Amino acid sequence: MDSPLHHFELHPIIPISVMGVDLSINKAILAMWIGCALVFGLFMLAGKKGGSVVPSKLQSIFEIAMEFIQGMVEEFIGKEEGKKYFSFIASLFIFILTCNLIGLIPGSYTITSQLAVTGAFAFGIFILTLVIGFAKHGMHFLSILVPPGVPKIMIPLMVPIEIISMLARPISLSVRLFANMTAGHTVLAVLFGLAMSASIWIGWMPFGFTVIINGLEIAIAFIQAYIFTTLTCVYIGDVIKLH
Repeated sequence: MDSPLHHFELHPIIPISVMGVDLSINKAILAMWIGCALVFGLFMLAGKKGGSVVPSKLQSIFEIAMEFIQGMVEEFIGKEEGKKYFSFIASLFIFILTCNLIGLIPGSYTITSQLAVTGAFAFGIFILTLVIGFAKHGMHFLSILVPPGVPKIMIPLMVPIEIISMLARPISLSVRLFANMTAGHTVLAVLFGLAMSASIWIGWMPFGFTVIINGLEIAIAFIQAYIFTTLTCVYIGDVIKLH
């Protein structure tokens, strides 16, 4: 039986090397391109205006999704400030969800199971929050390192703790998504391998669990996209409100 981690191995499909830098096309890159194309295509179809006043099923689904994301943005960032970041948050949620779901298709690849990908997302969001904080508050933004109500004698102790807490945000954000997607696909690979290697009389048991876990993975794909974007909203809201 193959290793359950073979799904995460990447091999060049189109080898490309530029000045010693490996820019080869592999399954992860193809999956990301497909994800971008799907998100762009779905938004174009959902935003296409037809002659009918009644929205199509796709438009109705997207309206529900956008209202859900708008509510999340307004709750954690604010109604007025949230308008500036709604497009970014909505795009982030739809893209991560699409990539999570693409990974459930046999033969495809889950790019969110790569720590380098989730780490790049998390680090970019961390830098974005710093830019937003300094742009809005200037040097007063550094007051976020001192929780309100802390005695002055405790400030030298609290500042390093708050710095470590802020630096831990992109780490926890990236590892959470990476770990959940990797664990789920590993379990699926193990169960499917057992089903293929077992006899016909008992092979249906691990196969049945595979179907159940696959359904659970669909739910996890939505949950992890929701958690990632919710925490992004929380972090942006914190630097705006200096919580």
